[in-house]
Amino acid sequence: MKDYDLIEGYISNYFDVGGFHSTPEGSFFVVNDYDVHKFSRLIDDLDKVGYIPFMERYNGIYRIGIAKKQEKGESRIHINVILFIATIATTIFAGYTFAGGNIGDGVAFAVALLSILGVHETAHYYAAKKHDVKSSLPYFVPAPTLIGTFGAVINVKSPIPNKNSLFDLGFSGPIAGIIVTIPVLIIGIYLSKIVPTASMSMTFTPPPIMSLIMYFMLPPIPAGYGLQIHPIVFAGWVGIIITLLNLMPVAFLDGGHIIRSLFTEKIHRTISIIGVLVTLALGWIPMAILMMLILVLNRRHPGALDNVSKLTLGRKVMAVVMLIIFILCLSPAPTIL
Repeated sequence: MKDYDLIEGYISNYFDVGGFHSTPEGSFFVVNDYDVHKFSRLIDDLDKVGYIPFMERYNGIYRIGIAKKQEKGESRIHINVILFIATIATTIFAGYTFAGGNIGDGVAFAVALLSILGVHETAHYYAAKKHDVKSSLPYFVPAPTLIGTFGAVINVKSPIPNKNSLFDLGFSGPIAGIIVTIPVLIIGIYLSKIVPTASMSMTFTPPPIMSLIMYFMLPPIPAGYGLQIHPIVFAGWVGIIITLLNLMPVAFLDGGHIIRSLFTEKIHRTISIIGVLVTLALGWIPMAILMMLILVLNRRHPGALDNVSKLTLGRKVMAVVMLIIFILCLSPAPTIL
């Protein structure tokens, strides 16, 4: 390893180095003790000389792997702005089309959907900032689709330091997004109408969370009738699907981050495969294909730099909450009639 002596010197400043060994996964320094604060200082020291350490428990010992720090360019905010303006246009057009040519409903759809997407990604951004993880502002992705967008993303530009920060980056977006989605659904359902089923062009099975809200807000719907949903309901339903698919415990999705913060890489890999199968069973074929490609091209989720530290009790409780939200969002793909 290049700079072996330099790196060993930094590690020995904090830990008792017991050796160096190579495996099919890479080369590692073996250390005989562990301290979260010492490892945090080691991260800072090696960062200054262009290296990144990651630590894990392995066969009863601790090992520290080393990776070369990858430099990433500065974000260009004008690109975020241009993409956001373009996405406003495409989502208004999508809402306008869905509403049968009503521009007001088109704008309402765009505002509702972009609010959900924006809050979701902004929560990720501030979670990253809280843990000193470098990231870009949200990138909105315009697209000629039924909803006018492929969603929004942030670009994480530095390693995630520990399991707690990995969990926070995973859960922050879905929890924030669903908190906005619920009032969007309530407003949209209030504005919707009950009409004969024959006049409807798209039917879908409401996710449990949507069914609960409809149960308390709507009178019983007679046979042969259905809910002609307002475009704002459509935006809320999209928000539920975004939450569902992001919470799928696969690879580097939000749910994948949560699972990796809770379990080992091997267990994460197994659960990822199950997540792909569930996505296929629900009929979200394009997303399932994308998930499979991610698993094939990125075979492992390395987790946080510190894979030894434990999640706090509050985050373990929140993991149960996120599982409940995931179940409440489960929904098969809709059918176009």
